[in-house]
Amino acid sequence: MSNDKTRNGVSRRDYLAAASGAGATLGLAGCLGGGDGGGGSGGPINTEPPEEDVTIQIAADSNFANAADDIVQTLREDGGLPENISIEFLAGSFTTGDRRSQYQQILSAGQERPTVLMMDNGWTIPFIAREQLANLSEELPASITDQVQENYLSNMVATAQNTDGDLFGIPLFADFPTIQYRKDLMREAGYTDEDFDTWATEPMTWQEFSSVVAETVEATDVDNGFLWQGASYEGLSCCDFIEFMGSHGGSYFGEFENYFGPIGDRPITVDEENVINAIRMMRTFINGSEDEVALDGYADISPDAVVQYTEEPSREPFTNGNAVALRNWPYSININGAEDAFGEDLGVMPIPYAVTQEDSPYESIGGSTSALGGWHLTLNPNATEPRKRAALQLFQALQVDEVRLRMFEIGGWTPPIADLINTDRTQELELIGRYVDSLQVAGENALPRPVTSVWPQQSTQIAKEVNASLREQKTPTEAMTALKESLESIESQA
Repeated sequence: MSNDKTRNGVSRRDYLAAASGAGATLGLAGCLGGGDGGGGSGGPINTEPPEEDVTIQIAADSNFANAADDIVQTLREDGGLPENISIEFLAGSFTTGDRRSQYQQILSAGQERPTVLMMDNGWTIPFIAREQLANLSEELPASITDQVQENYLSNMVATAQNTDGDLFGIPLFADFPTIQYRKDLMREAGYTDEDFDTWATEPMTWQEFSSVVAETVEATDVDNGFLWQGASYEGLSCCDFIEFMGSHGGSYFGEFENYFGPIGDRPITVDEENVINAIRMMRTFINGSEDEVALDGYADISPDAVVQYTEEPSREPFTNGNAVALRNWPYSININGAEDAFGEDLGVMPIPYAVTQEDSPYESIGGSTSALGGWHLTLNPNATEPRKRAALQLFQALQVDEVRLRMFEIGGWTPPIADLINTDRTQELELIGRYVDSLQVAGENALPRPVTSVWPQQSTQIAKEVNASLREQKTPTEAMTALKESLESIESQA
């Protein structure tokens, strides 16, 4: 199956390649709904390291806080971060929407700390539009910003720019979800290493996947089949549903060229059959053939609890040995592939598909679809001058390839540069190196969320309606009809 069909001359694979940028930049013109997207700037930051001892706080998540010692070690040894600069990671909520609300409160209040904020690529643009972030194109040296705009994944860079192309965030890592699974359990069901080798790089259909998982549950004493994130939160609308829907050939706004706007002048296509079928499949996974909207050919493989799951609640039962398969991000590969978990019995495969791109109503949608995740580092414009100078030294250290690769090894944080993801060097990395082939396929098939200034409002409505249908409070058709009306209303008022 090929996923190289073009989006107005830019294929899904080309779009993810580092910075030709045409599609991303042109699309961004509609992102801010006509706002200028300007940001505050205190002028160029002094590039000399501060002479005094300085501590900068980085608002991040618990994974970064837990790995703080290893991260700081590579920043110093490989990136040259001065000894007089101390890094303090603040462990915020793992739920992305909670962190967005926290940052909004911090920046609206004009607080000086934290100095650096780790922001989801799906909601950085609204902060730019509200002029709440430092303009890095004006404050950082061109040696940093030029490298980001020329070498980083162009679609990630686009989610940290304003309409003038100024940079307000530096991509820290890209995220490409995959399916993790238990090879040891699947061997009990009759599957072999030859199967696992094929699955690592060749996406299977959702029907085949549900059959494999169902057979494995039946052949073993494990309670759960397939775990994923179905709660009413940002992760459902930006990620899990984009994957289920996209792999059925369904889309929020038709062709990919509409994803970034113009707001109010693009088709809304959530009520189409391919989208409805994606929800029907999700419900069949949960309820089986007894569901009134069940799709033929799909097995009952997911527990009722997936309608409440976010990332960590879905990971924990898998890590504890009580599930066959899990959809999640690369950070959890490092957890589940550790020797005190499943070791080399952890398998990884790209997201399955229901409809090929050739059979999709949209040539840019369909086939194996991985939601493009990832996080930026942004600078608090209210930070003191010494802390801004220290932050600049941090940003410089993060430009070193060896630091990026060590971050990949430490926490599964995928480098935001395409050429660094699958190399001889990354294949040698401890643990994560076993899975870079699968991550590369996931990256080649990644689909970003439709990031615009109205996406936070739309995301809330999407998650609410999809989750309502998963809970059987609405049929898929009822939920998507209501969602279309909500999205149209948000677009008309932008």
